[in-house]
Amino acid sequence: MTGDPLFHDGVDLVDIGIMGLKVVVAFGFLLVATMFMVWFERKLISDMQNRIGPNVAGPWGLLQTFADGVKFFFKEDLRPENADPLVFRLAPYISAVTAFLSFAIVPVGGVFKDVPGTTGTVNIFGRETFLQVADPPIGILLLLAMSSIAVYGIMLAGWSSGSKYPLIGSVRASAQAISYEAALGMSVVAVVILAGTLSTHDIVARQAGGINTWFLVTSGVIPFIVFLIAATAELNRPPFDLVEAEQELVGGFHTEYSSIRFALFFLAEFMNVITMSAIMVTLFFGGPAGPIFFGLTWFWPTIWFMSKVMVFLFIFVWFRATLPRLRYDQLMDLGWKVLIPLSLFWLMFISLKELRASNDWNWIATYAAAAGGLLLGGTLLITALRAGDRAYQKDSEDA
Repeated sequence: MTGDPLFHDGVDLVDIGIMGLKVVVAFGFLLVATMFMVWFERKLISDMQNRIGPNVAGPWGLLQTFADGVKFFFKEDLRPENADPLVFRLAPYISAVTAFLSFAIVPVGGVFKDVPGTTGTVNIFGRETFLQVADPPIGILLLLAMSSIAVYGIMLAGWSSGSKYPLIGSVRASAQAISYEAALGMSVVAVVILAGTLSTHDIVARQAGGINTWFLVTSGVIPFIVFLIAATAELNRPPFDLVEAEQELVGGFHTEYSSIRFALFFLAEFMNVITMSAIMVTLFFGGPAGPIFFGLTWFWPTIWFMSKVMVFLFIFVWFRATLPRLRYDQLMDLGWKVLIPLSLFWLMFISLKELRASNDWNWIATYAAAAGGLLLGGTLLITALRAGDRAYQKDSEDA
């Protein structure tokens, strides 16, 4: 929170109250947004598949998610006889809490351009502050840490259930997260290199000059594409939902869960979709930065932010309705053989571009050296992959 001007002159009861208000509003917004996301996904997929979708509970079925939540609260909470009591109860909360903590560092409003002297701050009860719960100087590292910790909720849920099918699902989740965490991290590093900061607020401020300054454009689009694919895999969303794979694992890591504990996993999944969409908007699309009309500086930034997030929510639902599930070998090949090498090579070019700009290097010599390194690295990678394939085929034949 050290980046927030709210705490620059010390901390008093008003500052603590404003901080508590931001936490409550952000948590309430995320819960309500998650409820609407569940309805939005059901309704949009039904439209794509020429079905009606939710239409009974409330107008256009808007209260269907609320009705499902009430049902989960009143269902019997079962625990398997062989389950670990403490870990079995703790796992769902880990998944939900990490999703909220990742959202806490996202700027959702504030003027970043068009008004002289503004730096993305808003005025609440006479105090200047950022319209985000916290702006730690290592915000991006916190994001990556929460992304890594989230898999513990799934892993512990499968292990503590005392059943082999949830355990298989949780092991799949760990392997999938490790495979795509590297590509996700390297695509984020590309943004950090361009921004020169780990603060999410400062990353948005660096993109406030218009579309041509968005890191989507200045990074060359490739880091965003890698991030989108890796994030989809991290979220266990189709076509990467091998963690649940109902036809193989009877439901996956949450097979033994019921009632409100199952609802927490369900809630965490959709909450993570909203959080990851907000992170993509922050890193690549300027966050809440955008034009201000009619002098409504309190209104337009948040509208731009929510509009951009809605586009990504639509894309995630579109993936689910369109793409078939990958085989597990295809999942691993895409992560290790395509996304990670592509991220490494693109990160090298971005680093060289920044070094050339700061040191006034000759661009022909710089990129010639980069092309040579790329050729050498690609040759070594292809050689290693072919050697691995030959070893695998030999072991298969011996078996």
